[in-house]
Amino acid sequence: MLTLCTRPARCVSRPLTIWRTDNVRRIASAAVLHAKSSTSKSKLPSTPARTRFAPSPTGQLHLGSLRTALFNYLLARRTGGQFLLRLEDTDAKRTVPGAEQSLYADLRWAGLQWDEGPEIGGPYGPYRQSERTPIYRQHAAELLKTDHAYRCFCSADRLDALARQRRELGMPTDYDRTCAHLTESESTERAANGEAHVVRLRAPDTYPPFTDLVYGRIGGADTKGVTMKHGEIAYEDPILLKSDGTPTYHLANVIDDHLMEITHVVRATEWLPSTPKHLALYRAFGWEAPAYMHVGLLVDSEGRKLSKRTMSTSVHDIRDESHILAPALVNFAALLGWSHGRRSDVMQLDQLVDAFQAKFTRGNVTVSLEKLGFLQKAHAALTVQDAEGGKPEAHKDLREMLDALLLLVKDTTAYPGPSEKTAFSKPLREYVQSILAHDARNYETPQGFITRNSWFFRPITEAEADYQNPPPVEIATQDDIDFAGDLSTVVDAEFASMGREEWKHDKLEAAMKDATQRLASERTQQDETIMSKREPPMGTLHEMIIKLSSQEPDGGDAALLKIRQKVYYRLLCKYMRLALLNGNDGPGLGWTMEILGREVCLERIRQCGEKYRDHLHRDMRSVDGKDSNL
Repeated sequence: MLTLCTRPARCVSRPLTIWRTDNVRRIASAAVLHAKSSTSKSKLPSTPARTRFAPSPTGQLHLGSLRTALFNYLLARRTGGQFLLRLEDTDAKRTVPGAEQSLYADLRWAGLQWDEGPEIGGPYGPYRQSERTPIYRQHAAELLKTDHAYRCFCSADRLDALARQRRELGMPTDYDRTCAHLTESESTERAANGEAHVVRLRAPDTYPPFTDLVYGRIGGADTKGVTMKHGEIAYEDPILLKSDGTPTYHLANVIDDHLMEITHVVRATEWLPSTPKHLALYRAFGWEAPAYMHVGLLVDSEGRKLSKRTMSTSVHDIRDESHILAPALVNFAALLGWSHGRRSDVMQLDQLVDAFQAKFTRGNVTVSLEKLGFLQKAHAALTVQDAEGGKPEAHKDLREMLDALLLLVKDTTAYPGPSEKTAFSKPLREYVQSILAHDARNYETPQGFITRNSWFFRPITEAEADYQNPPPVEIATQDDIDFAGDLSTVVDAEFASMGREEWKHDKLEAAMKDATQRLASERTQQDETIMSKREPPMGTLHEMIIKLSSQEPDGGDAALLKIRQKVYYRLLCKYMRLALLNGNDGPGLGWTMEILGREVCLERIRQCGEKYRDHLHRDMRSVDGKDSNL
């Protein structure tokens, strides 16, 4: 169900050229989509990195955002630095009630605890942008003083008309700097009189190139902030401070990263077009910019950015509806566009930290969910193992697994529920946990796990029983039928003699081996008699054993006995699975019998033996009627 397919595109050999606002996305996207299948070789910083995750509370945390948070977390932890959480909540219209608390819960569920941020504070707070408005206004005023920014008093109607005109001329819909020519005194006076205005960055004529730690050198002489066409000039000049005094993303992002001493920023390539503007702001303030690492976007099989329409990727849905374990989802997210040198892809969070290097795939990453299913099974087994070993963090995940399984077992509308004596052998939660403890490597979803282990919770009715299946060898002679009858008789006798105190997996497995050894020894004495009467038909049990024993190096009676024991043990296991689990897979037979309990096992063995022997006799009568040579 739930292989990860990462399909990086071709990477151009020349540096990326970042053009103006309307072209920058096209150029950056083309560079990503046509990137060569390659991986960046960035080394980790030699000093502790301060990283941040800065989401907006406008909805649920999605897989792409979780991956961004994870990469920043891993970089900070790997270098002994700090991981910050900052809330970009300045757009009140887009803020969704409850999204903030949901965000915190999802990050903590994934194990990504922040060192500074909302709810825990820190020396660089406040960590909500809505509480930092005075800081942004103060820094915007500094840019006005140094003439790196200016006030724009143009109305919305004028700007709309200008944009229409630009589009008709085939130009970027940028500003014409009408208000950039106002004197400082005039601008200040109009603002003091309450006239509505925004603050714009005075974009440079040419953006200098910069180095991205994933894509290398980006930009150059053609990276312009000014366009001229048909005698018209368009200036990029992004808005920094809106008319209500709140900052845009560009201003707040740069100020906060600087004041919070962020050293490295890991974010998606959709922000590559904004990077020249951010760097221009750093230069305007006279600040040193952090190092940037842009990672490819997550896309679906058709190359489209992931969305709710193509794939449900919210952490909430993946956790609560698909019941994916946190370690499995975090492991899955880490593998989306990141390379490591370990032999196995299965890693818990601490192992991801130890393995982390800044080796990111250049290009978008195609997401499919098959690998998530593989990781889910692997981490389910690790969770059970770690919980038994006393690791506190594993108990949370184990509890989630058990809660989901118990809901299904108790929901009689979805499942028949516990029956026979299974529900009384031990408390139900303990009973389910014992099954999970020995079959967790097959836990992908709660429903799939319960279906796989259905016969632990209900009886094998005659209508559902699969007793008509013969052993995995053709029943063609009286010898074969006698063996099958002997097998069921031996099983009945062997386990009926064991008391409750002996009903443990190791003793049960030893009893099975003893039974097959005894049966093999007894029946080996019959071989000369069988062979003196006739040559066994091809495909029979006896013929198969003789053939296999002849391939043994030592040969002779010892080899015959050895092979017979192996074959009989395999047939016994087949018979026991038929009797106990209706032929289905499950935990090892010793554990299966211990979990089901003595009474249930003996009843199922008795029931299977009766029906099975009846079938064998019918089979023999059918053989006698068709082949007089037998």
